[in-house]
Amino acid sequence: MAESLRVGIAGLGTVGASVVRVLTEKAAELTRQCGRTITVTAVSARNRDKDRGVDLSTVSWFENPVDLARSNEIDVFIELIGGDEGPARDSVRAALEAGRHVVTANKALLAKHGVALAEIAEKKGVLLNYEAAVAGGIPVIKTMREAMAGNSVNRVFGILNGTCNYILTRMEAEGLSFEACLKDAQRLGYAEADPTFDIEGNDTAHKLAILTSLAFGHKIAADDIYLEGISNITQADIRAAAELGYRIKLLGVAQRTESGIEQRVHPTMVPTASVIAQVHGVTNAVAIETDILGELLLSGPGAGGNATASAVVGDIADIAKSRPGFQHGPVFGRPAKELKPYKKAQMRSHAGGYFIRLTVHDRVGVFASVAKRMADNDISLESIVQHAVGPEAVDKKTVILVTHETTEAAVRKAVEAITKDGHLTDKAQVIRIERAG
Repeated sequence: MAESLRVGIAGLGTVGASVVRVLTEKAAELTRQCGRTITVTAVSARNRDKDRGVDLSTVSWFENPVDLARSNEIDVFIELIGGDEGPARDSVRAALEAGRHVVTANKALLAKHGVALAEIAEKKGVLLNYEAAVAGGIPVIKTMREAMAGNSVNRVFGILNGTCNYILTRMEAEGLSFEACLKDAQRLGYAEADPTFDIEGNDTAHKLAILTSLAFGHKIAADDIYLEGISNITQADIRAAAELGYRIKLLGVAQRTESGIEQRVHPTMVPTASVIAQVHGVTNAVAIETDILGELLLSGPGAGGNATASAVVGDIADIAKSRPGFQHGPVFGRPAKELKPYKKAQMRSHAGGYFIRLTVHDRVGVFASVAKRMADNDISLESIVQHAVGPEAVDKKTVILVTHETTEAAVRKAVEAITKDGHLTDKAQVIRIERAG
């Protein structure tokens, strides 16, 4: 049997402690699967005395994760610190330069520095594994990097943030406001005290940027993603979507277009009958559309200590199964130096159907004026419905429009004209309608 694989873990929060527990409790099974033992030999954490529910009495402690990364006591460095700079970046870089394999769950780090770190890993002939960085326990990275050889990806999209999916699910199921659902998500630990990163779409954008690079062979471009969060979604939107046969999800979407690669994160209406519409709560799902395989949908737990630890342990096991002299595959499916510069498609050229909710003054001519502005911009309407806002607002009406396929530019121009006409009492709500499997 090969020598034991020695693992060093930096960061002993919920995920780090779960990784130690899984490696300990599943030691015999992992040895059978990998052909060698996996041993945690060293760790780095801020509080040495904290009770984490796992036995760390026999491991070496390092105050500085960079020192752990360079230590001769380990073969694999596990980065679970978080953040795109500072100790996380410094320690991962140090481990790769020292010829250590690296496993990370840090999507922010990869979204900002992934290509540069991949170049170091490939130069040194070591692995940089990151399954846990995208969609928690779903093996989407391994699937795209290893199991789809010969396939050309046309589009990848999915629900990549459990917090947002939980909030939207509760809003629909229980008729609660966004604020009430967010507060409950924070109480249950699904949302941070400062939830901005999740609810405004930044977390989804980081994960999408990594998937985009894998899918299309471009350098990661997290800063070039069109971004909208869910904080402006109301019960009026949820109810209208249901009446029209749709459900609202926060999707990350990347697709190849004639003008470049389009990356976008925003609330989306998907048909209620579609598979992705059935993904509820904190569950994640990723759909990959290819020329050979067709559409593949992967779904499962997207967050939490056990789900993330499972992905981390899977990455460690892959390293344990490799042998000296084995030529490792490139980090992002293609050699990092061959990744093409990202060419951004213009979001305003995006074509598709749109849901438009307008709260307007209840007066003669408004309905006709709205319809005219749509026609002026060559927007064909699938449906147009008026609703009373409520007994407390007798001078207002809600106008719900669903368009046939049109462009983002046309929709924005029409809404701008309606706004200038003075018909609106509140800001217009525009939500894209996405075809989904």
